[in-house]
Amino acid sequence: MPSYGFRCLDCGHTFELFISYADYDQHQVLCLACDSSDTQRMVHRVRVAKSDDQRMENLADPEALAGLDEDPRALGKMMRKMSREMGEDMGSEFDEVVDRLEKGQTPDDIERDLPDLGSDNDSPGGLGAF
Repeated sequence: MPSYGFRCLDCGHTFELFISYADYDQHQVLCLACDSSDTQRMVHRVRVAKSDDQRMENLADPEALAGLDEDPRALGKMMRKMSREMGEDMGSEFDEVVDRLEKGQTPDDIERDLPDLGSDNDSPGGLGAF
């Protein structure tokens, strides 16, 4: 049975109700807080499942890749987008590097400031580990 979100236009209370598809058109919705019938259905966000191929295609946008060598902020933005597209937590080191890039710090400066970067995994140290 689907869940529908509502907002009371009298008191502002938001609430959810489980209503079957068959009963939806006949069901009078009353606010759970004040019993008002002056309610409005809220449309929830929709999630769209993407395949790995679709995610990689989104990341391969040539405009997004332009200038990554010259602009640390653009590189940080692309890396954050890549992390979101993949839907995986990349860990605190990754977040630290991306935060620094987005603030304009160069990869060389980050490597100098964080010499042990990536040393806790099997890959060699440095930003190349990412």
